[in-house]
Amino acid sequence: MTATDSGGVTPSLTARQLVDAVPGLYETGIEVDVLTFRTKPGASLTIDDLTELTTTLHKYWEAGITGVVITQGTDTIEESSYALDLLHPGPQPLVVTGAMRNPTMAGADGPANLLAAIQVAASSAARDLGCVVVLADEIHAARRVRKTHSTSIATFASPNGGPLGYLVEGHVTIVNHATGRHVIPAGRHPSPLVRLYTATLGDDSAPLAALAAGADGLVVAGFGVGHVPESWLATLTEAAARIPVVLTSRTGSGPVLAKTYAFPGSERDLISRGLIPAGLLDPYKARILLYLALAAGADRDQVVAAFAAAAGLGGSERWPWGAEIAPSAHAMAGGA
Repeated sequence: MTATDSGGVTPSLTARQLVDAVPGLYETGIEVDVLTFRTKPGASLTIDDLTELTTTLHKYWEAGITGVVITQGTDTIEESSYALDLLHPGPQPLVVTGAMRNPTMAGADGPANLLAAIQVAASSAARDLGCVVVLADEIHAARRVRKTHSTSIATFASPNGGPLGYLVEGHVTIVNHATGRHVIPAGRHPSPLVRLYTATLGDDSAPLAALAAGADGLVVAGFGVGHVPESWLATLTEAAARIPVVLTSRTGSGPVLAKTYAFPGSERDLISRGLIPAGLLDPYKARILLYLALAAGADRDQVVAAFAAAAGLGGSERWPWGAEIAPSAHAMAGGA
């Protein structure tokens, strides 16, 4: 971001300008190639942008590059990083970073985050981790990370499992692992319309019905462990008979349950009506997975299997697009 004459900041720097502004990068000895792919706010990115980016990166992987760093606005990092994770089949580190304080502010964090991200991407300890998010010297798994505060530089956290590791004096230290990885082939079908609807106190089902009517898939962010108002049941039952409807929790951490509560609108009731539980995936991650699964041509049974495998609750369902990618012994060793 740079300041405009009329006030405020807007994305305008090239990748080369960003890299050239990082103090201490030359001293690391890491050789950095640069590519300006898009220049737009994070809020304006699309999943199609990310799919095209992964296609563009193929030539770099084929050329033997060690790792890749992607800089973007932080608004959508928790979603874009998970999409990239699902689309990245290789062992090379794929790192997403950004900045919470723009260069006009005291203590701007962009250069430090970019330096840390480059060090992670260059480290053998980060191989086989899929896509990770690096800010404030913390390394987060894309499937776990959330933006938890609108302005704090410590906004990114992983409520379900904690960070994978840290940058310590420029060295990558891995202390935690997310088990396995899942990869979806790039979409072969037109971009599906996948919508997200959040439960709120006293809401009737009229907006939900309108939202579901033209959708190819729907994610419902329910109360608590996966509950909705009883008045929604007819709408959700009809929708689940037509399209995949995924049940998540609006809380931001913890799982959707499957067999604890039994009242109308409870998770047991909703699953019996055809809703698909998302386990530990939050609503934003669940929408990304559903979108990419439908874009890859998944039928309902494949969507169910994909969420069972990705839910993080030890589901035994087989990933529809091949075996999961397990972390290598080298990556498990940590350190750099």
